[in-house]
Amino acid sequence: MLVVMRHDATPQEIESVVDTIREMGYEARPMPGKQRTAIGLVGNDGKVNADRIESLSGVMEIIHVSQPYKQVSREWRAENTVVALDNGTRIGGGEVCVMAGPCSVESEAQIIGIAHRLRDAGATILRGGAFKPRTSPYSFQGMAEEGLKLLARAREETGMAIVTEAIDNESLDLVVRYADIVQIGARNMQNFSLLRRAGRAGKPVLLKRGMAATVKDLLLSAEYLLAEGNPHVILCERGVRGFDTHTRNLLDLTAIPVVKSLSHLPIIADPSHGTGLRAKVTPMARAAVAAGADGLMIEVHPDPERAMSDGAQSLYPDQFGELMEQIAVIANAIGSRLVPPLVPEGAAQPA
Repeated sequence: MLVVMRHDATPQEIESVVDTIREMGYEARPMPGKQRTAIGLVGNDGKVNADRIESLSGVMEIIHVSQPYKQVSREWRAENTVVALDNGTRIGGGEVCVMAGPCSVESEAQIIGIAHRLRDAGATILRGGAFKPRTSPYSFQGMAEEGLKLLARAREETGMAIVTEAIDNESLDLVVRYADIVQIGARNMQNFSLLRRAGRAGKPVLLKRGMAATVKDLLLSAEYLLAEGNPHVILCERGVRGFDTHTRNLLDLTAIPVVKSLSHLPIIADPSHGTGLRAKVTPMARAAVAAGADGLMIEVHPDPERAMSDGAQSLYPDQFGELMEQIAVIANAIGSRLVPPLVPEGAAQPA
């Protein structure tokens, strides 16, 4: 339930509503807006009797949120959520952000070298797996904490923010220590204990859609994060499992406008996992930007033929540079733009 206050409601009137909600046994979450303050009531399984709240001074209206994903819904919050990072990147603020990097951190030379090239091409967030949940137990599983240390070193040298995956509660504690964004992968989208821990971790979370998940499933998983008090959630469409064998997955670009109509959370697209084929990544990345995605996650490797994981879907650095030029044009055509590039230390600021 959402309590909408009048635009001239006083701080004392707002506090009175908060106290009343708590007295009723629920949790109150004030949400100041541009025009007025709304107060969310959470902790209820069914409809709440609002008579006691409606009579309070300063209350304009009561909205009963009909969607099962309460705090994720646009009924709860009409304004878009913007996730702001320390390096100035804003996700969901009307610009297109780009996260790029190799599937796995393999060595210091690999991750530091590619980070510089990606930053110079315009990416502001570096992706790279330190923990890799692989289908086969014999596949490369990642460098664990050593990989996280290398990602942190790349951030120090380039200014790029870091997004990397946590695969369980143990790895989550390490990822929170080193990364700027915690990624919850497709295989863990409905790992509810991990979602709850991530919701309490105090870091933005990138939540990927599961391979057989509906949009409703994705939004309900995001609700676990917001229910734990973390509003900084980024959704990711990365493809669902289809029946055609010509691509690794079926990249569901329809999910982008659907999610935007249902939720205030930003949503990005991952055409690398969505197609699994290098030749298909660029066209689907362009299409995702045209569909209104708030960002892209692209796998780029300095030598894809020798990559220890997912080389077949990784772009070469030169291909990534061309893609950045193309999506800049597309973003401009739909009234958007790419997130401004990072300025290398010692370089002149743009005019």
